[in-house]
Amino acid sequence: MRIADLAGQRVALWGWGREGRAAHAALRARLPELALTLFCSEAEAAEAAALCDPRLALEHAATAERLSAFDVVVKSPGISPYRPEAQAASAAGTRFVGGTALWFAEHADDGTMARTLCVTGTKGKSTTSSLLAHLLRASGLRTALAGNIGVPLLELLDAQADAWAVELSSYQTGDVAASGARPQVAIVTNLHPEHLDWHGSQQRYVEDKLALVTGGRPRVAVLNAADPVLAALRLPDSEIRWYGDAAGWHLRGDDLHRGALRVMDTAAMPLPGHHNRSNLCAVLTALEAIGLDAVALAPHAARFQPLPHRLQPLGERDGLLYVNDSISTTPMATLAALALYRERPVAVLVGGHDRGLPWDAFADAMRDEAPRAIVTMGHGTVAQNGPRIHDLLAPVAAQGRFALTAARDLTEAIAQARAALPAGGVVLLSPGAPSFGLYKDYVARGRDFARLAGFDAEAIAGIAGMGIA
Repeated sequence: MRIADLAGQRVALWGWGREGRAAHAALRARLPELALTLFCSEAEAAEAAALCDPRLALEHAATAERLSAFDVVVKSPGISPYRPEAQAASAAGTRFVGGTALWFAEHADDGTMARTLCVTGTKGKSTTSSLLAHLLRASGLRTALAGNIGVPLLELLDAQADAWAVELSSYQTGDVAASGARPQVAIVTNLHPEHLDWHGSQQRYVEDKLALVTGGRPRVAVLNAADPVLAALRLPDSEIRWYGDAAGWHLRGDDLHRGALRVMDTAAMPLPGHHNRSNLCAVLTALEAIGLDAVALAPHAARFQPLPHRLQPLGERDGLLYVNDSISTTPMATLAALALYRERPVAVLVGGHDRGLPWDAFADAMRDEAPRAIVTMGHGTVAQNGPRIHDLLAPVAAQGRFALTAARDLTEAIAQARAALPAGGVVLLSPGAPSFGLYKDYVARGRDFARLAGFDAEAIAGIAGMGIA
């Protein structure tokens, strides 16, 4: 569905975050006379009213009855289509679309989108997207970095670029399939349980995540051979190129290989952890898929600027290193962070908004290789999973494997971590859960961690290279 197809239809916007604002601006640019209704909170309504758009009506209650009154609802990604009111409206004939679907439909003249490279995965998608844009630019291509990473695609509706590096969350992957467009390349880094509150089940999460390569039918699907779900995938409409196996781009220790060819040592690369260097393998595979010389481009990764809040060393205070991994929203991400610092005494801070993800595998891993201390956060706060994690870990901690303490908030957690560590230790914020309920987002949580640890929270840089360059 193109934006022009909305002319003459009853159209509503649902959500007024950055994606919602981008959708409003795009629709107004193409269809200035189209009547729109915006469903949003009272606080957001005041901001929307300040636009003085005479063709924009504001409502607060997005009920099934009201949503059913529209032919099309342009929905912000964070609003689940599996909510009862959305399901009821859909059954009544309302069509829900996302801004991502509108952008892809606008740009797919013949169904295929040359040099459009999409990235998804449970973890690593932002680093992979940014690194992809960095190396595309190193090749001389004017490249757009957009999508879930922070710049809605509709903000770049009429922008021109030689290549597009597009990050997609599991909330957006289905939009590509719905648009009818075929990206030239789609990367999937890995799959672990996440966002179960939005998707409703792990099975649906996996199906929605994989919609990028199943329904989206990219010309080339770049998949991680080390991920068991992806390794079993068959895509009859796409060429599959694997990374992480001996035939393609892979790592042997710190050495980067292209098949049998050793390309370079990655030890000094600004990509902490094996999982981040694996993202480099995904990017190089994608570059080859569009005809670029990935071997020649690989050394340019040395000048990549790491993303904030992702295993970000803030510095040392009183003999302790503070590491900000606030982006960590799954137990698997916390395990990956711990692996990076296994040679040092670590106190890890875990817990956040409870989405129902299981922590059993994490607890089992602590029986074999545990940090010096684990601090669970959010005790005494509604909808936080710290108490649940604490109860799960308590029997393991009782065996003397690690010290286990409980904290109400980040202030208490940092104090407990400091008390548990000797000089040379690491205070690691890697919560394994979202920040909702205590912070607006992981960025706010990471900034507060930096402030409480004694660092300049404003010095935590934003993501470099977003937009077009």
